[in-house]
Amino acid sequence: METAFTPIASLTGGILIGLSAVSLMLLRGRIMGATGVLAGVLLPASRYDWTWRFLLLIGMFVGPWVYLLLAGQLPTIQVPASTPLLLLGGFLVGVGVTLGSGCTSGHGVCGMARLSPRSFAATGTFMLTTGLTVYVIRHMIGA
Repeated sequence: METAFTPIASLTGGILIGLSAVSLMLLRGRIMGATGVLAGVLLPASRYDWTWRFLLLIGMFVGPWVYLLLAGQLPTIQVPASTPLLLLGGFLVGVGVTLGSGCTSGHGVCGMARLSPRSFAATGTFMLTTGLTVYVIRHMIGA
């Protein structure tokens, strides 16, 4: 398996995510952690709270279609895992989000920007675990 090196696309995406997170914090005083946003749609505190969260999720869904209109095609995505493995991974991520009080985007982008010690610890844990996982899979297992 070869990892694609896409510095321009990655930088552009990172800038857009950062601008979105900062804009939401400036305009609404809210944190843009994806699972927190989704949880607020499923269990809203108020109609106002539900509306902005719902619109943000719609934007996440519509974004690829806007890309399709602009670029003429969607990027090719290869997922080298079976559907049961993806479902298991999704379940484990859900457990981790619950135990970790947030997702990687919430801690890594928003929490660290707020200088949250919990987010620094969580992001360090995510990065270390990811690095070890990639090393084991690519260099020890040989996948």
